[in-house]
Amino acid sequence: MNDRHLASQFDEDLNVISSKLMEMGGLVEMQIKLANQALKSFSVSQIDDILEAEDKVDLLEVDIDRELATITVRRQPAARDLRLLMAISKITTNLERTGDEASKIAKRIRSIVETGEAREIALGDLHSIFDKAADLIHRVLDAFARLDVVTAVTIHKEDDQIDHEFKGFTRKLITHMMEDPRTIRSCQDLLFIAKAVERIGDHAKNISEFIIYIVKGMDVRHSALTHVDIDSVVQLPS
Repeated sequence: MNDRHLASQFDEDLNVISSKLMEMGGLVEMQIKLANQALKSFSVSQIDDILEAEDKVDLLEVDIDRELATITVRRQPAARDLRLLMAISKITTNLERTGDEASKIAKRIRSIVETGEAREIALGDLHSIFDKAADLIHRVLDAFARLDVVTAVTIHKEDDQIDHEFKGFTRKLITHMMEDPRTIRSCQDLLFIAKAVERIGDHAKNISEFIIYIVKGMDVRHSALTHVDIDSVVQLPS
């Protein structure tokens, strides 16, 4: 079997895995969108759809992991191909965890609706955080499909804004609880949701790091890109 045939088979296997990963990403995006809508309307009508999608996401994670193990044994990839498979495995894990966060949010919204609490607290900041996190997930999946390092670097930086807004919203909730102890339970519910949204942003950031790893072979995890030689990662537009 010649090298060209082996390369062709690897590409076919990779296309199958990539298609499943994007299907998984689409399901996770749907979960986030529905959870965001449920929070804005305090409606439980779409909660079951979110939880049902979680089961599909879990099955895809297992399927992709199995495919990755098979292709690694059969094709014995090296260099960039091996980096790509390793990164896909990590991206799959981050997507599954993102779906978990959306499901957690959905369950907490159901609890809020059932108790009738938390509706008197202004949630504009939380909605803003959720919209930004949803946007990061959408853009990072698109960046992965195109192996777009410029967008990956941008997303990596933008997650800091979500972290900043999350801290601000947390301070507001603490103030609410101090001023009116009757809001403690509802504020705790909202803090739980806000933290889950903040983690969604973190997962988008993690995926952006693996895009950089695939394309440039640089491991920028646990590093602020402000402390990394950006020019060695990507030539950013002026």
